[in-house]
Amino acid sequence: MGTDGMPERFDVVVYPARELRGEIRAQPSKNYTTRYLLAAALSEGETRVVGAATSEDARALLSCLEAWGAGIEHAGDDVTVRGFGASPRAGVTLNPGNAGAVARFLMGVAALTTGTTFVTDYPDSLGQRPQGDLLDALERLGARVSSNGGRLPLSISGPVQGGRGSAVEGSVAEVNAGRSSQYASALMFLGPLLPAGLDLRLSGEIKSHAPLRQTLDTLAAFGVQAQASDDLSRIRIPGGQAYRAGRVLVPGDYPGSAALLAAAATRPGQVRVTNLREHDLQGEREAVAVLRDMGADITRQGDAVTVRGGRPLRAVTRDGDGFTDAVQALTAAAALAGGTTTWHNVSTLRLKECDRITDTRRELERLGVQATETADSLSITGAARIAGGVTADGHGDHRMIMLLTVLGLRAEKPLRIAGAHHIRKSYPLFFRHLEALGARFEYVEASRA
Repeated sequence: MGTDGMPERFDVVVYPARELRGEIRAQPSKNYTTRYLLAAALSEGETRVVGAATSEDARALLSCLEAWGAGIEHAGDDVTVRGFGASPRAGVTLNPGNAGAVARFLMGVAALTTGTTFVTDYPDSLGQRPQGDLLDALERLGARVSSNGGRLPLSISGPVQGGRGSAVEGSVAEVNAGRSSQYASALMFLGPLLPAGLDLRLSGEIKSHAPLRQTLDTLAAFGVQAQASDDLSRIRIPGGQAYRAGRVLVPGDYPGSAALLAAAATRPGQVRVTNLREHDLQGEREAVAVLRDMGADITRQGDAVTVRGGRPLRAVTRDGDGFTDAVQALTAAAALAGGTTTWHNVSTLRLKECDRITDTRRELERLGVQATETADSLSITGAARIAGGVTADGHGDHRMIMLLTVLGLRAEKPLRIAGAHHIRKSYPLFFRHLEALGARFEYVEASRA
């Protein structure tokens, strides 16, 4: 059994919900937890990360940071990190699980070490995700890199632990930001610890500005100076800086909460989600406005968002690049709305735990929902009914599982989602939170086959 009381591996049977009603406190932000824990480890001294996420991604990062020499103590929902500063241990093998952002952020920091090797337990998922743009940038900075065609397993070395006096001296670096913003964020975490700092130039069409701003916000919270152009194409970070230990508070998570809000919008009742800051750098905050544009009765009072569900929804057309981690949840709402919704500029969805364009289209079609795709867009024509009574594939992807769960709550017959345990990657309490709102699930132990 898992620590959440569910089987280690399970499918979930989602029963139709007559209504959803109640109040939920948003889980801690996965993206900010990751950034704060890493910055805390790069500090010299102790940092208390208040209200850290307990997801698989967070656990994978903490395990890697401990292997590099950080001290980790848990006290309730808080994590105290005793940092290693600019000197992670040399000769360490790190396993970031299936956490793409964790892997990439650590790859940037690995240039401070000698002989850091990266492996993964998910060769068919993280093992297939491209890392070449980041590895090329690190090599241009002087690091030595060996990889499996730009994919894991791989190793990274800077000639001298701690970076000072090594060939990894900093100065100008360029990285293509057309595939992912995570490459640039990885270099930004490294930059202040290089003697010459970093003049980072982002080429290509920059994807996902919001996560880059979250990284800049994290650097500032830890006392690191950085300057960025308005379009984020150039970021300058002075060298020889030190991350400042202290105390940081993790905000609520918008990507996961988007699924709760979408579920609430598509079922009668009233749901209030608290701990969602109104002024927040998470791009998925836009999910509130998108649902409102779709016709949902959704209001905000301070850090609380309330949805009065059951109103008819209508299709929208939006550029989804700014809220990529909410596209799956909003797709569930689109599948139940009148008309055809299109998400443009979402090509990065193809490079996640699964291909969130093609695989989503196929799962929607399995459920009787018409969907079409292009290289960088997904269109969904709302269905009058979701029959249910079938088994859908979660594709090992937490966001896909959220999408299918929202549709299952509206289906006429129970919907089974295979591999639902992968929800733990970002939102371990997702099903428990929905149960608190009136949803009903059955957890069926799944084999390893």
